[in-house]
Amino acid sequence: MVDADGEMLGVMATSEALTRARDQGLDLVEINPKANPPVCKILDFGKHKYDEKKKKRETKRKQSTVDLKEVKLRPKTDDHDLEFKSRAARRFIESGHKVKFTVRFRGREITHPHKAREQLHWIIDQCNDIALVEVNPSMEGRTMTMMMAPRPAVLQQLAISRAAAEKVRKEAEEARLAAKSKRSSTSGESRPNRSGPGDDEAPAEE
Repeated sequence: MVDADGEMLGVMATSEALTRARDQGLDLVEINPKANPPVCKILDFGKHKYDEKKKKRETKRKQSTVDLKEVKLRPKTDDHDLEFKSRAARRFIESGHKVKFTVRFRGREITHPHKAREQLHWIIDQCNDIALVEVNPSMEGRTMTMMMAPRPAVLQQLAISRAAAEKVRKEAEEARLAAKSKRSSTSGESRPNRSGPGDDEAPAEE
């Protein structure tokens, strides 16, 4: 049995534990059911659930998730479309994602793999300042693929930006909670007595 302030109270009957919790206006929560005997703690269950959800959100927010994006090409992709796809790839890489480039061949296009290689090497030149080639262009059946990943400097800058954004978010959250607490404190103050003098007296008879 653990008290609300973390003090170990030892083994006690469930009825006694429930009485202690009720006396403090709190709940009795089982925190380790696999222990023998099970471990329970006196706490505010609503606040406990809120804190758990908040921790999960914080953990998820701090996780650096790297997605694999795909950019599809054709050997006959014209220069304008190639530039468009190159810009899309840069956006993915600047966001910290890897990019897989896929060039699909149809019919007799397979006899001209050099066109696809030229396209991919042109993209490498366009993204060279922010990305590294992780998998060089290679043929797989009727498809040529290549993989690029963000350079370490890009990932480092992204981590700095995310940390700054997280700091701003926390400051805004703290300010919001402080304002909410102030409003609650103000509304809880006693209101002035509006009754006038002699209100408790019965009206005089004429």
